[in-house]
Amino acid sequence: MSVLLPGATTAALLISTYELGHQPFGLASPAAWLRREGIETSLIDLARQKFDESLARSAGLVAFHLPMHTATRLAAPLIRRVRSINQTARICAYGLYAPLNADWLRSLGVDDVLGGEFEEELTSIAREVCHGRRLGLPARETPGASPHNLPRLRFLVPDRSGLPPLARYSSLHLDGGEVRVVGYTEASRGCRHLCRHCPVVPVYNGQFRVVQPEVVLADIAAQVAAGAQHITFGDPDFFNGPTHALRIVEALHLAHPELTYDVTIKVEHLLRHRDRLAGLRDTGCLFVTSAVESIDDRVLTVLDKGHTRLDFLEAVALCSQAGVILVPTFVAFHPWTTLGGYCQLLDLIEELDLVDHVAPIQLAIRLLIPEGSRLLQVDEVRRIAGAFDAKTLTYRWVHADPRVDRLQGDIASMVGAQLVSDRRPLFAGISALAHDRTGLPRPVQRPSVTGRFVPYLDEPWYCCAEPNPEQLTLV
Repeated sequence: MSVLLPGATTAALLISTYELGHQPFGLASPAAWLRREGIETSLIDLARQKFDESLARSAGLVAFHLPMHTATRLAAPLIRRVRSINQTARICAYGLYAPLNADWLRSLGVDDVLGGEFEEELTSIAREVCHGRRLGLPARETPGASPHNLPRLRFLVPDRSGLPPLARYSSLHLDGGEVRVVGYTEASRGCRHLCRHCPVVPVYNGQFRVVQPEVVLADIAAQVAAGAQHITFGDPDFFNGPTHALRIVEALHLAHPELTYDVTIKVEHLLRHRDRLAGLRDTGCLFVTSAVESIDDRVLTVLDKGHTRLDFLEAVALCSQAGVILVPTFVAFHPWTTLGGYCQLLDLIEELDLVDHVAPIQLAIRLLIPEGSRLLQVDEVRRIAGAFDAKTLTYRWVHADPRVDRLQGDIASMVGAQLVSDRRPLFAGISALAHDRTGLPRPVQRPSVTGRFVPYLDEPWYCCAEPNPEQLTLV
């Protein structure tokens, strides 16, 4: 047994600011590692809980999970606050957006910046704090700070004790007004692909890591016992390892036949693994989210998405034939958007009978260019992008056609944070506005061909479709 030096503490505090409406896996997973070491660990999810200053004041280690742009911006004032009330605390930032903003985070008072596969390194830091070796430690260069071979971890079953109940998080809405409690887990991390706009890429650099199936299934079983009726798999791409993925959902369906789930899969993988779509359907997959981003082949090439417009059309047909609901997401506004091209996107969504499949916020999304983005490797993007803005943590850009920026702002105002079960009236309003601005006739709105209700989560943000901090209210 180690002996603590005078003034040392065993307390660790893990903080999440925002994780897309889900109970934070990014707190529950490292909590299991720290608690296994006998380290007293408290969790605060600021999206659902109030900040407890007493916990921050007494903690030896305070760690912020930063999985996305919005979470990082929301964390900034909290990091400053923790540093001001606890000058001796070891402050850590971990998650995808931590290494992308390492210098900025350290300027706020962060000591350690961790990127991918952070649990082992965070546990090592916690041990140092618990052993009283706080002073004189150099700033740690971490696996996520510069892409190289990330460790292959033997994961632990996440420990969710201390977090708000699942019923307080994002819910699934079904036909007839049925609402289901949603759990969240991850069967893999990282991605084999190098899409230029994706925040996973600078940290994982094409690497892909699986979570052991027994860990995933035990995590889901614990959430089912806590009331979960549906599971969202947060993998960047569920078919990075299709055999691993299908093995998990087949075992899941066998253990919990009434449980449903949703996943995220690239268009490219939907085509390549088309023979596996029926396996998703038969094991309870309600819908598949796919980051289509654009229907313009030139833009898809710049983003290095790995699919074309025709591939998207084929994926829509394949999913329809397999009885799998496809939920496409888009980055509708980017430096190459034209007024006519935006109208073409809306018209195609309507033509493919996907109006009910697309969350309205997806029609207002503006491309983010954060620090570390591979988009900055493209000469054309570097010419467009302005200086890095430390307030927004992005390279801000202005469209060459001011009418496009005005349209984006007006549509964003129309959409706001609206959650509507019938998306058609809002879509009609967006389409009417866009066609009016462009001077093009709007196609006659048609009723859905299938008339099928599309299940949806009541937190519609996804990936690059993150809300600004100003659009969120934390308790």
